[in-house]
Amino acid sequence: MQVSPARYSRSLDWLTVLLYAVLVGLGWACIYASSYSPDAPTTSLGNLSFEKLMAFNWFKQLLWIGTAGLLVVVLLVVDYKAYDTLAYALYGGMIVLLLVTMVVARPIAGSRSWLELGPVRLQPAEFAKFTTALAASRFMASTNLRYQDWRDQLVLAGITLLPPLLIIASNESGQALVFGALLLAYFREGMSPLILLLLAAAGAILVLALLVPKLWLLVAFTLLLLIVLGVNRRILRHHLLLAVGVWLVTVGMVVGVDLFYNKVLQAHQRQRIEILINPSADPLGKGWNVTQSKIAIGSGGLLGKGFLQGTQTKFDFVPEQSTDFIFCTVGEEFGWVGSLVVIVLYLTLLWRIIYVAERQHSVFGRTYGYCVASVLFFHITVNMGMTIGLAPVVGIPLPFFSYGGSSLWSFTVLLFSLLALDAYRKQELIR
Repeated sequence: MQVSPARYSRSLDWLTVLLYAVLVGLGWACIYASSYSPDAPTTSLGNLSFEKLMAFNWFKQLLWIGTAGLLVVVLLVVDYKAYDTLAYALYGGMIVLLLVTMVVARPIAGSRSWLELGPVRLQPAEFAKFTTALAASRFMASTNLRYQDWRDQLVLAGITLLPPLLIIASNESGQALVFGALLLAYFREGMSPLILLLLAAAGAILVLALLVPKLWLLVAFTLLLLIVLGVNRRILRHHLLLAVGVWLVTVGMVVGVDLFYNKVLQAHQRQRIEILINPSADPLGKGWNVTQSKIAIGSGGLLGKGFLQGTQTKFDFVPEQSTDFIFCTVGEEFGWVGSLVVIVLYLTLLWRIIYVAERQHSVFGRTYGYCVASVLFFHITVNMGMTIGLAPVVGIPLPFFSYGGSSLWSFTVLLFSLLALDAYRKQELIR
């Protein structure tokens, strides 16, 4: 297919492109600020060799941004039909790559999730979100898909769950959690809301079992069952076995939470939950990251301390401040106003993605658009939440802000493949 630059100038969603460029630019500024040192002023950087410049995260991020720009061009000139046609092939290739990564990757911080290609390190788990979204969208667009058919639901569940299971096997639980966000896209396409409610209820029960004495919970759930059966005689007559089954599952979750917590979860995962529940329990140990993060954000006040003036940033009080905790730099140096601006930019981007998804003429394009919005929404809310103690520290990047080539590339691929599909939506109507 011949690609006309004039066509893209008319059909490409330039507002989304602008939001992307602004977020990437602000992200680079924050990476620069988080690695800035008064002992190495920028005036002396011009005398440094390329090898020495590569020691700075902000310089390496510039290279990643440049390569992301080239990637954007490739994504836009590729025939839009390829995203649909090659969805399963790309998904299968990513499954193989995840398996290879588990075997050949060198352990880094206890995780075998990084492939080292010379001086470059890539994390396949980042790109698995893209291929899984494509494969799930392709399957959901099938003409014979029936949400009431349990076999279709099992196939969709298999497509969604296989990559995160492989990622968990490589000891990278944070990235695996992101795939749960795809349920929001499936819900838009007709998945029963009962599934979301059951998952939310299960999560609430597990959290309560960690916070409330188990005997109290068992008594409360038993009383609730008796009240429901007493008030609604129809349930007593026709759905007694179902009600008792739900009660037994609930009791099993309450009783078995200790086994899951102590035997299934690893030590660092238990620490993250403990810090979320009580961040002040060990502020100089397990809670150091979150404590210092909240101090940095709070110290920024209304307008912030100013660009490159963050004391928490300069003296490295917050670990991983250019990656997982990059939002601390926003809060400290740009204050409440700057943080609000960033949040509004993200909300505008999410709104625009949903708008683009809704105007697609194919189920594949619409579903994929919602998958992109769901993945970004999860990353944004969890990353910001963990910097202020509202979410566990699971080690996922802030889209377009956090330092790293894998994350920038993966989010770029997610977003611009959608924009490529959107640019040809009128042709999709004719297909």
